[in-house]
Amino acid sequence: MKLQRTFLGVAVALAAVIAGCAALPGSGTLPSSAELDRMAGDIANASFRDQGLVKTDRLVQDETNRECSAAQVNGTQLDAQRAKAIEAENMKTIQWPSDGKFLGDWKQGEAIAQNGRGLTWSDDAKVKPGGNCYNCHQITKEEISFGTIGPSLYNYGKLRGVTDPNSPAAKPMLEYTWGKIWNAKAYNACSNMPRAGHAGILNEQEVRHILALLLDPKSPVNQ
Repeated sequence: MKLQRTFLGVAVALAAVIAGCAALPGSGTLPSSAELDRMAGDIANASFRDQGLVKTDRLVQDETNRECSAAQVNGTQLDAQRAKAIEAENMKTIQWPSDGKFLGDWKQGEAIAQNGRGLTWSDDAKVKPGGNCYNCHQITKEEISFGTIGPSLYNYGKLRGVTDPNSPAAKPMLEYTWGKIWNAKAYNACSNMPRAGHAGILNEQEVRHILALLLDPKSPVNQ
């Protein structure tokens, strides 16, 4: 509700500008797109505060988010060469398993994937964020409610031929899945998937547990 009120205020203010009711002081002309962006940023910065787990640094976009947001607003796609460059920069940020072990406990992974709590202003600062994976993906066949922004993850490992996660043949898929969870923009510059590891939503051990959920043959994902 608080976010809705904030963005409603931004929308009303910008609508007034666009309609000519709030021209730039002394200019008598409508502002440019860059000036509108600055004004929207000023309004947002004035409307939020640090509270609990949520800090105002969320309002600060890195280069990847800025360029992808601009392309989306313009109804365009990034130039292919620029997209590749962004992916390469994000690939450098991936932190691989410090001990070389990719898989943890799938049971803990399932709990993390089905947990959508955390990272909102009303959450206790002691609440550990969940992965919130079900919000975009189907995870098991028993689920009756799940998001469809992302593809189904049911039979993720089985469909990719991972019958023994400890075999050398499984390593490329282990690395891809780890990297995708840690920083999805390393593989798709403007991916909608949260950069779970890069953004500090999940730590190294939690990513291990998610990988076990997806790739362990004993996991319900692969049954």
